[in-house]
Amino acid sequence: MKLGFSVFVLIVSQSLSFAAISQDMMRVEPVTIVSAHSSTTFSAEVADTEMTRERGLMFRQVMPPDQAMLFDVGSPRPISMWMKNTYVALDMVFVRQDGTIAAIAENTVPKSLDTIGVQEPVRGVIELAAGTAKRIGLAKGDHVMSSIFTEPSN
Repeated sequence: MKLGFSVFVLIVSQSLSFAAISQDMMRVEPVTIVSAHSSTTFSAEVADTEMTRERGLMFRQVMPPDQAMLFDVGSPRPISMWMKNTYVALDMVFVRQDGTIAAIAENTVPKSLDTIGVQEPVRGVIELAAGTAKRIGLAKGDHVMSSIFTEPSN
């Protein structure tokens, strides 16, 4: 029995080390969301590789209100995500190439296997602490400023 527990501890330890390594590999950049009533800047981890996009915010216990995760999918396409192994409720903001918000999924359910997504092509998704979209008055059509989005054409 003791050997089994030691193996379990080793596996958990290695899993946590992998999580720390993959999180450390993500670059962090400011992402500013401009709504009709406010402009709010978040410190965003950028998930722009297959490994970091697959990992996302899985296994995290906390999402601070001033932080975000930005999923960069490279080129615009329909996106579907789920909350498997994600322990905190999130707001998901689906963003077009020009930085305008296509859709918002508020208060997603932790650990759910339900898909959350959009059929229209988007360049990225921003995950925020649940309740943030409501707190800052976010709406479809609002604008996101980040290195991956181009300026909207008027």
